[in-house]
Amino acid sequence: MEEKVKILKSLADNNRFKIIEFLLECDFCVGALSKRLNLTEAAVSQHLKVLREAGVVWGEKRGYYTHYTVNKDVLKTISDELLKLHEIDRKNNRCRRICQANRKKTISQ
Repeated sequence: MEEKVKILKSLADNNRFKIIEFLLECDFCVGALSKRLNLTEAAVSQHLKVLREAGVVWGEKRGYYTHYTVNKDVLKTISDELLKLHEIDRKNNRCRRICQANRKKTISQ
């Protein structure tokens, strides 16, 4: 559970979410992300650190630069967990509707 929360927290920042969107299109280095996001390279590096520590991205050294890639398995896992929550909510809504219908029947009798 702790790992899932760490992943969700890492994605719960607008700039980090944008970084993920860019990285899903193509691998980028800090400098390229910095220009696209209009942030300093230091700020992008800090965001990438959070994402790396959560396992959402990983870096690969290519010459002088490190290019970052999204760990799609982690995104898939967290997506599956959110879908499970949605299913729980959907089932609970169905149960609530049945209970409400039963209450109405009981009251009208």
